[in-house]
Amino acid sequence: MARLSIRHETRYDYQRPVAFAPHRLLVRPRDSHAIRVVDAVLTLSPPGEVRWLYDALGNSVCSFTPLGERDSLSIVSELVIERFPAQLSDPRVEDPRTATPIVYAPADRAVLSPFVDPVTEDAEEDLLRWVREQMGSPHEPALDFLLRLNRAIHSGFEYQPRDLGAAQEPAQTVRLRSGTCRDFAWLMVEALRRLGYAARFVTGYIYCPDREQVRGAGATHAWCEAFLPDLGWTEFDPTNALAESPDLIPVAAARTPQDAAPVSGAIYGDPGDTRLTVHVDVRAADSLPAAA
Repeated sequence: MARLSIRHETRYDYQRPVAFAPHRLLVRPRDSHAIRVVDAVLTLSPPGEVRWLYDALGNSVCSFTPLGERDSLSIVSELVIERFPAQLSDPRVEDPRTATPIVYAPADRAVLSPFVDPVTEDAEEDLLRWVREQMGSPHEPALDFLLRLNRAIHSGFEYQPRDLGAAQEPAQTVRLRSGTCRDFAWLMVEALRRLGYAARFVTGYIYCPDREQVRGAGATHAWCEAFLPDLGWTEFDPTNALAESPDLIPVAAARTPQDAAPVSGAIYGDPGDTRLTVHVDVRAADSLPAAA
């Protein structure tokens, strides 16, 4: 078990004061057998109406409506969590359905179907051609294929940090052969769906004591989860070639990247120039004096 301290700060600065519509915040992990939230403080400026709820996928959502007009919006989430990792080491998957192609039980299929159907277009079939290039023996176990695909994205694409903007279309990522963590996660999700896998987009944090060895440090992170019989939802981080790593701290899972945005909402008025600043710090809680 590891105890970690997480500080996630999001700040919008506007040239002119604006009013605010309701905002949707995904900044708190849901307690589970893998994560326990020990302490949580959410500091919001300007203040406003706050309501907590679980969405249709069980994500912990804060609905926040800032009051009045301001020239800035600040959202600071401070967490202390306990992480109970279950590393993917020598899994003895004996279910014959966990092979290539994957086959889901009818009961699972009824729940998983929204995560099996692709969302994005591939008019020029760039993504489909790339997926076909990754295919191996028809007898390759599904888990072996997923680990191989995870490594292929990590080694075959150039990582380029990008703070702003939505995730690229997977076909565009294939053409560019570059992207950031959300682009690689979305590429893996949509590639797997075209092969009949249930896959979803996950956003959260990554713990990296040595930042030089990890891509995506200092910001929110994104990866892919695929559903396998006998294993359930299994994490794959193609940005760092990680699988079921204790360093991955999931906050929200969704069908698309847009549905998993840490902060989403709207403003009223003309803000003029807008600046967004995001900073994430994840460290061992015992290293902080306040945690003693």
